[in-house]
Amino acid sequence: MIQTLSQMGEGFLLGYNRDMGILYLVATPIGNLEDISARALRLLQEVELVAAEDTRVTGNLFRHFDIHTPLTSYFEHNKVTKLDKILAALDIGDVALVSDAGTPGLNDPGYELVRAALEAGHHVSPIPGPASPVAALVVSGLPADSFLYLGYLPRKSSERKKFLERVVDLPYTLIFLETPHRLLDSLEDLQTVLGERQIAVARELTKLHEEVWRGMLGQARVHFQEPRGEFVLVVGGRSSLFNKEWSQEKMLAKIKKETGKGKSVKDISSELAGQSGWKKRDVYRLITKEVKEKSS
Repeated sequence: MIQTLSQMGEGFLLGYNRDMGILYLVATPIGNLEDISARALRLLQEVELVAAEDTRVTGNLFRHFDIHTPLTSYFEHNKVTKLDKILAALDIGDVALVSDAGTPGLNDPGYELVRAALEAGHHVSPIPGPASPVAALVVSGLPADSFLYLGYLPRKSSERKKFLERVVDLPYTLIFLETPHRLLDSLEDLQTVLGERQIAVARELTKLHEEVWRGMLGQARVHFQEPRGEFVLVVGGRSSLFNKEWSQEKMLAKIKKETGKGKSVKDISSELAGQSGWKKRDVYRLITKEVKEKSS
């Protein structure tokens, strides 16, 4: 007799000790409800409890698919007080964690729950599915073999610039999330620190008004004058833009041109590093050397 996975139970095939509840990290649609998997739907019906980032959002999903599993909220501001309740539920049976959209644990407090469940001796199992950073990356047209996902950019411009300084010389494709009201400021800071680079801006992925815009950072600032929706920014790494590194003669000519505009040494070095294939620190040293020689 051949048994189905649901008849045998998830733990049977995975080698889990079924004396303890399993915490399932269940990915849910980021827009189009058809993207949810059959396995995700089955588990959401079978677990004892579903911990949701927003029970109202998950409630809509449950009504659409006629799921009646008990819900409890688990979000940034109650993550500490709810841990004991969820761990107690895991002592009785299986629990699923879901976010408002996409894969739980990315930019939500799922990390703390996963750590607590593991420390309590429970198994944690992913139920793969939609994730907006990966969806945006694969349609961006930028290299996807090596990438760095960095979540939401800091709110304040000064903090954003410091944050971006740490990744300016990395060769990997960079992925960020951003809100509509901060998009233009973030695009400006990205261009200032990273220099002129290729970018793909993904908006409202899998939804009715899905848009993936591709171009340069400066062009993106012009295109998105009235941003709407949630955004994923996929930015080319430092080395992905260059077929050949600028010569020192070309760099010196560019430095002379840019210093004549009254820009700061820091801003010039960031912009030229993004265009030339040079490391920012090397551009900075060359600029300061030229400025020193001119003043002597």
